[in-house]
Amino acid sequence: MELTLLITGITAFVYAKVSKLMNKKKIFENKTVFSAWNASFALIAGILIIYIFNFMAKNGIQGGLEPRTFAFITTAAIAFAVYNFISAGKADKKKTEKIFAFNLEWAETVYFAAFFAAVVMFLFLQAFKIPSASMRNTLLEGDNLFVNKITYGIRLPFMKDRIVKFNDIKRGDIIVFRFPAESKEQVNCGEPQYGRDFVKRVIGMPGDTVEMRDKQVFINGELMPAQPYEVYQDIKRLSKETLPFSREEYQKLWEERKLEKHLGMYLRDNFGPVTIPQGTYLGIGDNRDFSCDSRFWGPIPEENIKGKAWFIHWPLNRIGLVK
Repeated sequence: MELTLLITGITAFVYAKVSKLMNKKKIFENKTVFSAWNASFALIAGILIIYIFNFMAKNGIQGGLEPRTFAFITTAAIAFAVYNFISAGKADKKKTEKIFAFNLEWAETVYFAAFFAAVVMFLFLQAFKIPSASMRNTLLEGDNLFVNKITYGIRLPFMKDRIVKFNDIKRGDIIVFRFPAESKEQVNCGEPQYGRDFVKRVIGMPGDTVEMRDKQVFINGELMPAQPYEVYQDIKRLSKETLPFSREEYQKLWEERKLEKHLGMYLRDNFGPVTIPQGTYLGIGDNRDFSCDSRFWGPIPEENIKGKAWFIHWPLNRIGLVK
């Protein structure tokens, strides 16, 4: 979303500057040129609207608008551009000045607003859309939310560590993070996850020893009390497999994100014990039986954590703080 806003701002900025230059050199006195430029303003606005809608619909990853919706918006944008071309061609001098002033005012407003929003989104907030049922019922498929990127501190672009820290990551926090894949070829939970953002609840802290026995979570040997957000939809219990390797080998395979290849779905109900390495966390989905999480693909490095799930802004009947 930050890149979308930046592209919008740059486009509006360039349009405004070029428009002023062309007006100063009296190029717009040519009716055909002015009509074409006015139509281009409408077309650029339409393209940006399509781009933003498409980005929101696919959450920046895959998919997009349905073909019919895309075709409708595209047709409307082209029709609007043609209308602007014709209306500008019929306009007298006074009307032409009004059209120019209107377009310029909107272009300047958009680039100021887009740049400001891009800075806010880059430093403080991230838009995120829930793609699966792994966090049900806390977060539902299709929920659009904002991620608070500053709650844990300030991190400059391209830096791993935060230059200023505000709050510590706590057990029970719902975090959004970049999936810990080192290459596009790495496969977890049935497909490559490289570059994707995930959302999970922090269960294990650095140094903790975590184990699951028949769906029950044990932290440092003590049973973790049942929480209201936990959901178990499958009444079946997957039996614990006899491990073909030692605890040290188990730990190593888990840290290297290879344990799933050996035990697969059996990790869902019976997992560990593993010790969470320093600087990493263990995250599990609230929908415990249907979540691709740290049980399968290992610890979450702190440097991958983008922020804390904060506020659901869509759909309207779901608006509220994330708890």
